[in-house]
Amino acid sequence: MSEKEQVENKNKVVTRFAPSPTGFMHVGGIRTALYAWLWAKKNNGTFILRIEDTDKEREVRGSIEHIIESLNWLGINWHEGPNIGGPHASYLQSERLDLYKKYAQILINKGLAYPDPYTEEEVGVFRDTAELAKKPFLYREHRPEVFDKWDGAKPLRFKTPEIKSYKWNDLVYGNLSAGPEALDDFILIKSDGYPTYNFAHIVDDIEMCVTHVMRGQEFISSTPKFLSIYEALGIKPPFYATLPPIMGSDGKKKLGKRDGAKDVLEYRNEGYLPEAMINFLALLGWNPGDEREIFTVDELIEAFDISRIGHSGAQMNLEKLDWINKEHIKKLSKEELRNNIFKYLPDEIKIEKIIPIISERISKWSDITEMIKRGELDFFYKEPIYSKEKLIYKDSTQEEISNNIKNIILKLDEIDENSFSKEKVKECLNLVSQETGKSGAILHPVRFALSGLDRSPDPFIIAEILGKNETLLRLQKAL
Repeated sequence: MSEKEQVENKNKVVTRFAPSPTGFMHVGGIRTALYAWLWAKKNNGTFILRIEDTDKEREVRGSIEHIIESLNWLGINWHEGPNIGGPHASYLQSERLDLYKKYAQILINKGLAYPDPYTEEEVGVFRDTAELAKKPFLYREHRPEVFDKWDGAKPLRFKTPEIKSYKWNDLVYGNLSAGPEALDDFILIKSDGYPTYNFAHIVDDIEMCVTHVMRGQEFISSTPKFLSIYEALGIKPPFYATLPPIMGSDGKKKLGKRDGAKDVLEYRNEGYLPEAMINFLALLGWNPGDEREIFTVDELIEAFDISRIGHSGAQMNLEKLDWINKEHIKKLSKEELRNNIFKYLPDEIKIEKIIPIISERISKWSDITEMIKRGELDFFYKEPIYSKEKLIYKDSTQEEISNNIKNIILKLDEIDENSFSKEKVKECLNLVSQETGKSGAILHPVRFALSGLDRSPDPFIIAEILGKNETLLRLQKAL
């Protein structure tokens, strides 16, 4: 980083999301990206996407494309990244190896890095001996007195310059500390030429001028090692904001597959809106300080503050996700609602009047597919099949029901076809109910005659959609 860059970036917020391409993106990773993105947007800063692909054994083909697709679906866009470039390219760690060697050489020149003189078997013996003595294994206790010149054939280790306690301030958890036992001579660059995470991410954060690092709790124990590297390089570390864990539905264990720890694109395939997913994930560990639960993206950016990220684990509640998604569906325009619903409907029932009925009964678009599988929409384009006993309401007689249906047919037949609306049908059914004094004995048989279901939209709504002729035909069949 040049002196000019340091001056330009002194007061600029720069955040990053740096996933490893080792599989699908789940909600934990996406939430980290979201908070980093919100903080950058809030402060008119820069959000960077960086791919930490130095662990080639665990890398899964297609993961980088999957990460990009997941973030794009949610609208989490970046100012610098692997597919758009930027002033600090490349944004793939595997293409930045010379940079890590440059920083490694700085430490070597300071006498703070040395080639590992031991074989894996020898280190294993040291580890076993410590275990037998019931002591923690510390590599620095076996550090050689004299170092060979590093030629890249052996791992390069950091020589911890000072064994001491560390104290630091976390923007979420406040003042934290760790004793000397947290420090050790860890590997900087492996024998295959690739850097370890502990070294590479520090070099990249320095070069990319990162000011705020959002991370999980698992990195707290390694923070003294990070701080020791920054001190050795004479560079001020970024601010750390440790995020609370996401818990499963029982609120006791960390999120598992049964609770929703799945590929985030599965939520897209299940028909969740990206705005709703963003809204839901933002509230998994953060609160706005008021009673609001439904946010647009712009409202989230305005309200977001690191100081309101909580300490305790946030529960993954899929019912809450469904509710939030339903609230966002309500905000869609008529055209957006129509287009989305029609994607899931067979051509036979792509009817404008059916849209309100469906939208009332779904939390996500895939619910429509489930409704179709259960046959809950069949009656709109198929004549319902049911037994005659289903038409009888409680203790009513067959004769009573038959007379009621006859009366209803006569009344509905008087309505002009062009005026055959739910309001007119409801008025007609209410009139017959008043004459008999039994509304259930009117509404129940009409509901079954039109839908064949115990639970369905109100019969006058179904009648309007079916139209006068089809309504009368189904009532005649019931009769």
